[in-house]
Amino acid sequence: MAAEQTKKDADEVVWTEQSPLTDLLGFDFGAEDGVDRSGLKALVNSALVSHRRLPVLDVVFDRAARLMSTSLRQLTNENVEATLDNVTSTRFADFIQSLSTAGVIGVIRAAGLNGYALIAADSALVHCIVDLLLGGRRATASPDGRALTAIELGLAGRMLAVLTEDLDEAFAPVAAAGLSLDRIETTPRFAAIAQDASVCALAKFKIRIDEFVGKASVLAPHATIEPVREQLSRDFIGDSGATEEVWRRRLGAGVVGADVELCAVLADRMMTVSELCRLTPGETLMFAAGADARVEFRTGKTPVAKGRVGRLGETIAVKLDEGVNADGLMRELESAR
Repeated sequence: MAAEQTKKDADEVVWTEQSPLTDLLGFDFGAEDGVDRSGLKALVNSALVSHRRLPVLDVVFDRAARLMSTSLRQLTNENVEATLDNVTSTRFADFIQSLSTAGVIGVIRAAGLNGYALIAADSALVHCIVDLLLGGRRATASPDGRALTAIELGLAGRMLAVLTEDLDEAFAPVAAAGLSLDRIETTPRFAAIAQDASVCALAKFKIRIDEFVGKASVLAPHATIEPVREQLSRDFIGDSGATEEVWRRRLGAGVVGADVELCAVLADRMMTVSELCRLTPGETLMFAAGADARVEFRTGKTPVAKGRVGRLGETIAVKLDEGVNADGLMRELESAR
């Protein structure tokens, strides 16, 4: 009995020592139903997607919701209220699999961003809008999942085109996205605009028509919004960097107007430290400069201009025969900033 107990204790010790390693590799044999829920395996197989915080993108979608309310009121002559439900990140394949075949999907072309996005409306919202546009009553129950007719599909496309125009107007303060409805799909897998594993920003809207509530979604792959990611990462939509530009101009004007020490160099000579130490008062230094040597003006080690020595009345003067090296000065200023 004692030997068996000792062996059991040793096994428990080994398992305890190996548990950090098994947790890291994801082989959790103690998981329920034999499903691994930790470690690298769980990381690879995880369906969760980290949400990239883009504050201005949330503002754009919220502004789009207000524009959608106005446009749908004008389209249907009904009391319509569109609100932004939430903005999250998801993989493209997960979004496509969550769509119903009874709804409609609009493929949006973003000419200004050189990419595509999707706008989807569920079947309940589509049938409600179609009924209103055909002069019927507001839908009070979910449709039976039947396929849309050609007329209904045309009216649904009209609704998606209106929503796309609102989205483009909401995006205009950030960049000229040039959003337009490219085509309409009723089969989700035919609306492929990105790889299945591509991470996308997903905005969900609730559209209330009196007591009826429908849903719409806008999906924008991160690859599409990457050209304006810097603008979307700012804290608010008006934070366009104008203040920084004003400060840069003021700093540049101050630097240009500052006093600098200008040295006129007639000639250069390289000397060793020992030669410099042997110099005595009254000693003459010889430079290898000809009679037609020119004077070089320097600020620090940067040459800015060259000229010839002359006289103007009782004053020694230099006549410039080469323009000021403005490009070199500006490069020095830029590097100093």
